[in-house]
Amino acid sequence: MRKNLIGPLIFGIGGAAVLVSLGVWQIQRLNWKQDVLAGIEARIAASPIALPQTINPDTDQYLPVTITGRFGETGLRVLASRKQIGPGHRMIQRFETGDRSILVDRGFLREDDPATPPPAGDVTINGNLMWPDETDGFTPAPDIAGGLWFARDVAAMAAALGVEPTLVVAREMDLDDGAVQPMPVSTVGIPNDHLNYAFTWFALAAIWLAMTSVLIYRTQRQQGGGTT
Repeated sequence: MRKNLIGPLIFGIGGAAVLVSLGVWQIQRLNWKQDVLAGIEARIAASPIALPQTINPDTDQYLPVTITGRFGETGLRVLASRKQIGPGHRMIQRFETGDRSILVDRGFLREDDPATPPPAGDVTINGNLMWPDETDGFTPAPDIAGGLWFARDVAAMAAALGVEPTLVVAREMDLDDGAVQPMPVSTVGIPNDHLNYAFTWFALAAIWLAMTSVLIYRTQRQQGGGTT
């Protein structure tokens, strides 16, 4: 092998090795993320329990609960959309259970449907505790007076409605909620792009090797053409 080819060869193989290692790391991350999602799905689908007296957002995320009580008069709407349905709102309502006042996400109401008051009387709801992470620096401030929000911020919504910062996302209830469709907790919105990232790194490694091969080939041709 000519000495002037050693550098490009080392550079090509080394770069490809780095890219392949990044792809392997993404596969490892994929396996980890799938285990995490499986754990979340198992927790979501577990048998519901009574609402704990003491709640910790860090440990009680997705905890399935059952609550019985009455909807309060105050509520708010959070801008949302659903595939194959279109835009609408999540209907967040004050809920009185025992001596506690919490938030209940009743579900999705299409934009064209008229506002639906919550069911009257005692109602039992099965759902999951959730503290969504939906706000960032680009989220518009809510229209407090109009009751329109652009993300579910449990602490801020609870303060607006004067309840404790606990949100139960309804999965089912024993009374008809009219046009409001349950939009229960799931793992659908949790990103898991590690497989795409792995393909990208592996493809880049293949391109890197191909470019290295072309460089070496052209270098050999140039050197071969210059010899007598």
